[in-house]
Amino acid sequence: MIPAEWFPPLMFAGLVLFMLSGYPVAFALSALGLASGLAAIQAGLFEPAFLQAIPGRIFGSILSNELLLAIPFFTFMGAILERCGLAEDMLDGMGQLLGPIRGGLGYSVILVGFILGAVTGTVAAQVIAMALIALPVMMRYRYDRRYATGVLAASGTITQLVPPSLMLVVLADQLGKSVGDLYLGAWGPSILQVLLFAAYTFVLSIVKPHWVPAVPPEARTLRGRALLAKCLRGIVPTAALIFLVLGTLLLGLATPTESGAMGAVGAILIATLRHPELGRAGRRAFAFTIAATGVAAIAGILAFKSPAFQAAIAASYAGAAFLAARTIAIAPLRGLIRQAFESTMRITAMVVFILIGSTCFSVVFQGVNGGPWLEHWLTGLPGGVWGFLLFVNLFVFFLAFFLDFFEIAFIIVPLLAPVAKAVLAPVVGEDAALVWFGVMLCVNLQTSFMHPPFGFALFYLRGVAPKEIPSADIYWGAVPFVGLQLLLVALVIAFPAQVTMFLDPPKAAPTDSIRIELPSEEARPEDPDAELQRLLERK
Repeated sequence: MIPAEWFPPLMFAGLVLFMLSGYPVAFALSALGLASGLAAIQAGLFEPAFLQAIPGRIFGSILSNELLLAIPFFTFMGAILERCGLAEDMLDGMGQLLGPIRGGLGYSVILVGFILGAVTGTVAAQVIAMALIALPVMMRYRYDRRYATGVLAASGTITQLVPPSLMLVVLADQLGKSVGDLYLGAWGPSILQVLLFAAYTFVLSIVKPHWVPAVPPEARTLRGRALLAKCLRGIVPTAALIFLVLGTLLLGLATPTESGAMGAVGAILIATLRHPELGRAGRRAFAFTIAATGVAAIAGILAFKSPAFQAAIAASYAGAAFLAARTIAIAPLRGLIRQAFESTMRITAMVVFILIGSTCFSVVFQGVNGGPWLEHWLTGLPGGVWGFLLFVNLFVFFLAFFLDFFEIAFIIVPLLAPVAKAVLAPVVGEDAALVWFGVMLCVNLQTSFMHPPFGFALFYLRGVAPKEIPSADIYWGAVPFVGLQLLLVALVIAFPAQVTMFLDPPKAAPTDSIRIELPSEEARPEDPDAELQRLLERK
């Protein structure tokens, strides 16, 4: 019979081995959890009734979790924007604007990757779209192959850190923190990452200017108002969608699920408006819908549920219904939405099965006292807080060579979260500890898409890159940007203020309203003996 104290380390070792085996993680975790549960029952560590917690957790914490509904909404939004031509307009406009300076096309790719990261939320969509558009142009003007492929892959992974990142939604759910808090905490590292990529491009333009040449003036086809209109055609709808998703969430007007739903509708609307078959009637209907919505907002502020408010709402719904009918009538848009639904369904099903498998494992792991064992082991590492952070980041970096970020987030993060809260609270406070930890892991997990030879971003880029670009150039081009991302991890560890500065400070109780009342002491008699004699006489 296996001793009780051996169960937690054996289950943890089995977890790592199963994840590295290549077998589908969701089913491997379910099998490991249930087999360990049966062995624990045989060893007398808990009763068979304890396993009833598994279906309870599946229905209560997964299938009834409203926050997880944001995952299909954000996935659907990214799938729509991937194919609607928004990236083409932005890259073309930014390339024309910044092309005349050395490294201008590189700066354009970085900026567009940052902006698109705030609306797409998927690495595959961003890398493929930007590579198809920008890579032929960069090759035409003799950019270095390694730099061109590296900056395209790295800019595609920015979407994992820039809100409304799908990775941040998943980490917020697993850490038990607000999605808005992780979004606020991620802004500092997101901007710093863009600056690091731009600084690397600037250094190359000085040290090796032939790697990042300027676009010749005769190659610029747009100037003046035409160039401004081209840039605004991509930036304005993107900014509107960013406000619709992030603005409503951060202002407290919508939950993450509601903001994701509005983003999905907004993505369909942008795809419809950009399609040439919409026609003048459709554009007029859109303008009418926007005007009616604005009137409804003003009427709702002044007199909520008044006849004017109800009439404006009805008019906006009628305009939206007309646009929906036009979308269905356009065959290419029907195909686009169908593809987006299929992609969303596959990713959502994968997420749910991984969650079910991780629940089977985590319930049994906690039942054999795995939580206290893991906390004792991690808190006993040399170096205290910094030793813990170094070990965790190296461990996650190693696992990211073989596993998808969904698998790491749903399996490893719940095991580490209680320890991280206890260890990091003295450094940044109890409220900010898990936000700092979550953003740090998000930055680290970005590298899973980039480091050779397993990075998915490199696979996507290899699939669309011309055959004359060898795979070795793609892999070597990614190395400097992986180094910059690891530098960002070190900066987030060393300077947690870049994460916590946007968070609300913890609320303290007002000291002027605190009153401490002590029981009043009765007056002591001057002669205790006389007082005792008097009490005896009464009896």
